[in-house]
Amino acid sequence: MQLADPVEAVVVHEPYALKGARTVLRGGYSRNTMSLPSKTNPKTAWNPDRLDVRAFALAGARLEAEVPLPAFERLYAEAAPADGAPASVHWQAQGEMRPAASGGAPAVWLHLEADTHVPLTCQRCLGVVDTGLTVDRWFRFVADEAAAAAEDDDCEEDLLALEPRPRLHDVLEDELLMELPLVPMHEVCPVQVPMQATDPEVDAGDTEVRKNPFAALARLKK
Repeated sequence: MQLADPVEAVVVHEPYALKGARTVLRGGYSRNTMSLPSKTNPKTAWNPDRLDVRAFALAGARLEAEVPLPAFERLYAEAAPADGAPASVHWQAQGEMRPAASGGAPAVWLHLEADTHVPLTCQRCLGVVDTGLTVDRWFRFVADEAAAAAEDDDCEEDLLALEPRPRLHDVLEDELLMELPLVPMHEVCPVQVPMQATDPEVDAGDTEVRKNPFAALARLKK
């Protein structure tokens, strides 16, 4: 059987992909993997809404898509109203098999990357601040959620379950939400921001009390 060119790429439009998304499937070699080169088949399509991560990693496969920001509803809900069309989220996923640290069966790994810009409300000037978000995360997959919970306290890796099969959209959105700043602000606000609000009458009264506190006390006794 003839093996595919390891750098060959096939663009596939998956029927279950989000509208407007362009998905790229790559077959062949993957760096630092234990999988054999897979033959690229234009009819092969990985379902990111219910990804078979083990098969994806064994194939050393890769998915890549550009998705409109409003498709990530929870993330888009954090966005401030802004002029122009919403940004898009560019993301990619790479599967990989690695030798297990304990010498057992090879471990299933998934590398997720994403980047986008979200308009947020600056907490200093209340204007819109265009905030870049970047995700670059590796996940190790275990059999199920019970296994992930059992290992979670004893390992430094990010663990996910093979079953039920994950929806990459939700995993990516969770990671992007965690990248949101607690207090979004411009480095330098485009408008001058008053540092404090003052009331001249209150300030005048406070000044008088500070100058002559005993006179103020005498007026209270009358």
